[in-house]
Order: sequence, then structure tokens, then C-alpha cells
Amino acid sequence: MKMSDALETAFSAQITLELRASIVYRQLAIDMGKLDLPGVSAWLRHQADEEIVHANKFIDHASDRDNRPVIGTIDGPDAEPVSSVLRCFELALQHEQKVSASIRELYRTAESEGDLDSRPLLDWFLAEQIEEESTVDAIIGRLKRIDDDGPGLLHLDEELSRRGNVSAGA
Repeated sequence: MKMSDALETAFSAQITLELRASIVYRQLAIDMGKLDLPGVSAWLRHQADEEIVHANKFIDHASDRDNRPVIGTIDGPDAEPVSSVLRCFELALQHEQKVSASIRELYRTAESEGDLDSRPLLDWFLAEQIEEESTVDAIIGRLKRIDDDGPGLLHLDEELSRRGNVSAGA
């Protein structure tokens, strides 16, 4: 069943946002790499890759339903380098919250369009976003406890390098 024009447009906007999230995470990974935190950088690169997987899920769903998703304009990340690990994850959380709000709005659009076929995909994404926000929020909590403790930060960097042990992801 083909999506309505309104839902196709909403899916395209979500795809663009997911790709933007990938770019944001990729830039944060670069900035953390410049701080000699390879584990944090690797965690963020993995997250950037995961956002592309998310975009592809939306693309595939729309395409499988004979729609044509269109990738919109994607702004680059802020030019100012992020020089604090805490700030890095605060920015990541802000972006995850934006993605979560967008998915909730996409769900509302699907509901208003009477599109039951999108529900399983959107249900998965609603649960995924709870996990994403929770994971980043937990890292922020640990960073606040670590404060400026070098050994604590290096321990967290090592832990984040083992991505699979931190978050189940997608």
C-alpha cells in the first residue's frame, strides 16, 4: 500500500534527519579523536554508522511501498570544535532528543493518515530512541561523576571502545 503524499514527505524529512545525525556523530568523533580519546571516538563513529542504518530502514520502508523518498538538504555540523567529553555527549543527547521528537511526530502523521503499515517500523524506532537517549544520558551521568579525573576518563574511554558492552544499538 503506497503512502500518502504527506507521509512520504514526513518519511523523507526523517531520513534527512537521520543522515544529519550521522554527520553530527561523525564530527563529534573527529573532535574526540583530536583529544586522544580513541574509545570515545570509536563509540561515536559506531553511532554515526548506526544512524545511516536507521536512515536506510526508513528508505527501504518507503521504497518497498512504491514511494520515492527524497533526501533533503543536510547542514554541516557546527564549525567550533568540541573540546569537552561532557559537552560532546550533551550535544549527542540534544540531537537524540530531536530525533525522538521527530519520530513521535512521524508516528502522529502516520496515525492521522490512517497508515497502519508504518506502525511496526515506527514502534521499533520509538523503543530504539528510548534506548539511545538512556545510553547517552547514562554516559553523561558517569562523566559528571568523573569530572576532571584523568584516570576515570581514560577508564571510560577504554569501556566505550568496547561498544557492544555499552549499548545493544540497532
